[in-house]
Amino acid sequence: MSAAVVEIKDVVKRYAGTPVVRGVSFSCGEGEVVGLAGHNGAGKSTLFKMMLGIIAADEGDIVLFGEPVRGRRFREVRRAIGYLPEHVALYDNLSGLETLRFFARLKSADPAQCKTLLKRVGLEQSMHRAVREYSKGMRQRLGFAQALMGEPRLLLLDEPTNGLDPEAIHTFYDVLQQLRQEGATIILCSHLLAEIQTRVDRLAIMASGRLVAQGTVAELTDVAGLPARWIVTPKDGAHEWVRNVVLSAGFVPMQRPDGVVEVTVAMPDRMALLHALAGMSDALAAYTLAEPTLEDVFLRHQRVAVASERAA
Repeated sequence: MSAAVVEIKDVVKRYAGTPVVRGVSFSCGEGEVVGLAGHNGAGKSTLFKMMLGIIAADEGDIVLFGEPVRGRRFREVRRAIGYLPEHVALYDNLSGLETLRFFARLKSADPAQCKTLLKRVGLEQSMHRAVREYSKGMRQRLGFAQALMGEPRLLLLDEPTNGLDPEAIHTFYDVLQQLRQEGATIILCSHLLAEIQTRVDRLAIMASGRLVAQGTVAELTDVAGLPARWIVTPKDGAHEWVRNVVLSAGFVPMQRPDGVVEVTVAMPDRMALLHALAGMSDALAAYTLAEPTLEDVFLRHQRVAVASERAA
């Protein structure tokens, strides 16, 4: 990983004496996309607000681009950050273009880029309409456009695809990919784990204010120890043969009412069963491997964290 753009160390935040962020530490490099996942109230949005300097951490350090959030130069550094909150607050009486020009003045950015940004997020035809006429998805796209104002080198995106239709989601991730290739660092919170599974370099999972796991999807899957499932469809008359081969390979088949055979296997044993199935390909209509989803992995880490919390 390249030099750290984001460095968070042992950060704690309390409200009325109750910790909502507890000892969180992680870092992100240039051009990296990190997913931040967790249940409602896990501390994700609070962490974003501390990174932006909106609220102060009670303990620990947050350093962005080598500058402490509490440092003298952080106001200047913050101009290189784009932020999309979970709930976008906009002025209904302004048009989309006027809204972006307003944010451009706040960020001391060139207002000439406003029309380009609106086109980039698919609002070119609606830029002169009042925001009160915008749908939820259009408001979200306008919020994304303001986050892109000033060519930020760090993007903090909280539920960024909320309200977007499939085409707009596709456009959104296309833009993120372009920004990543240009060296931007991106941290995004999302409850739609299947959506981000193939779009993040790493995932950080929060539970009850703690960072309970982080790593690539493959690393988190291995740590979670979740099994995979081979789903086998025998040809007519071959069900008993398939069952015997699976048993002889050391696995337990489960036949569904529709005749399909499911075999649950530990991740390291996937290939062993594949070799057994490959030797009887003439008897099979189809077979596929269903690996654990990112949602499965997330829920397992959440349960482990909750169990540990209760035990403590």
